[in-house]
Amino acid sequence: YCFNGFCVPSLGQLGVTAPPRDKVVIHGDGNPKAIFNTEEDIASFTIKAVDDPRTLNKILYIKPSENVLSINQLVALWENKIGIILHKTFVSEHQLLKNIQEAAYPLNLMLAFEYSIFVKGDHTHREIEASVGLEATSLYPDVKYTTVDEYLNQFV
Repeated sequence: YCFNGFCVPSLGQLGVTAPPRDKVVIHGDGNPKAIFNTEEDIASFTIKAVDDPRTLNKILYIKPSENVLSINQLVALWENKIGIILHKTFVSEHQLLKNIQEAAYPLNLMLAFEYSIFVKGDHTHREIEASVGLEATSLYPDVKYTTVDEYLNQFV
């Protein structure tokens, strides 16, 4: 899933280090959902799971429902915080695939991640099978995680 520190300040854009206040580039239509977590929250859930017999031989998925957002939803959260509507440029799936083919490493790899996550929605295609995995926020409801909305407050 996406680390907040890497994906949220850029609103999912490569090469951007702070949330934009004028324009944003969105790959695809911006509707597939991705999962965002702070690095600290990932650590908190991981530490809880280490000695928990329920997690033995299981995959721990960290999918806080409030942090399952599309890029369009992420941009809208930011726009609401700053009171500005950003100019949106959409890059088609076809154009993004062309950009991946034409780019050199490591840019092609980063664009391929963008394609997988934000165009194809690969984070949210599967249901968690109880026989092989557990969802962390359900398993540990006492852990207070940071929502994307809360995380964005530091940039206002």
